[in-house]
Amino acid sequence: MRPAEEVARAAALAGPLGELLPPVDFCCAYGSTLLHARPDASSMVDYILGVPDPLQWHSENLERNPDHYSGWMARLGPGAITRLADNIGVGVYFNPFVEWRDKRIKYGVVRMKDLAMDVLTWDRFYLSGRLQKPVHVLVDNWDIRKINTINLKMATSASLLLLPAEFTEYDLYAQICSLSYMGDLRMLFAEDKNKVKKIVEGSFPSFQSMYRPLIQEYIAEGLLKTSSYGQQKAFHQACDCGASATNELFSYLPWTIQRRLQGRFASNCKEMPTRASVSSKDVAATCVRKALRRRVMVSSARQAMSGLLASGGAVAARYLGKKISKAWKSRTV
Repeated sequence: MRPAEEVARAAALAGPLGELLPPVDFCCAYGSTLLHARPDASSMVDYILGVPDPLQWHSENLERNPDHYSGWMARLGPGAITRLADNIGVGVYFNPFVEWRDKRIKYGVVRMKDLAMDVLTWDRFYLSGRLQKPVHVLVDNWDIRKINTINLKMATSASLLLLPAEFTEYDLYAQICSLSYMGDLRMLFAEDKNKVKKIVEGSFPSFQSMYRPLIQEYIAEGLLKTSSYGQQKAFHQACDCGASATNELFSYLPWTIQRRLQGRFASNCKEMPTRASVSSKDVAATCVRKALRRRVMVSSARQAMSGLLASGGAVAARYLGKKISKAWKSRTV
């Protein structure tokens, strides 16, 4: 896409922020719709909105846009909306199927503190997984930008532990993309089976701009060696040659993952553990896989329940029906 087209598209994506919704501290657009230059009329653009105080933001938004909420949530008010997001969901409240001009959007509202905590610690591995993939940042925030560089390094390290000794650049981005779908209940019946492939192929240059600086760091540190594989870069991992490189990668992961190897830390412990040591790459990979599957399974189930209660039966059935239809088409092609 040419620079002028990119600027025009960014302006179009940012339109609802200036004309429709209350101010936010952070906003990004994401989702499969952004992979298509000309999405069809039924496509829905997804947004994440970071706000300092969801209670205040929903109060203002209910005055501006009461029709964005289901009837019963609008009657219950901003306090109930915020409690539903925090106590049932994972801190995010979504309003889907919002009509704006000739477009349809879905936006999720999250407290900035909760967004930062998930990105930095993977405590819920919900929004952190979104930001490991290419997104269109429409309202930038320096704190989120800074800690997301840590998030990208942690995603790279986790993926290297899960990948074989030799792999291509495409394999790396596909593994990174797959992290946030491990254990996701929707992948069983309500998601396109080719979702990861479509995301990576549709955003390959964006993945390169995000992760190539980190790849160069790992090469400089001796954790990776590079060679050519057709038109793609191929890599060989040093962590298959010894425990030292494996422990180096493992040390880059969030402490919420590392503490799985330290039985003295309770699951609700908020204290930073001492550096964990792993005996082999297989042990590290198993730890990463189990930790992420559990987090994603719990978070996806909680958020699905929150969405069901927030939207009401008709809207929830409509959204789920759309997801299942896409999933079914991907399995019958």
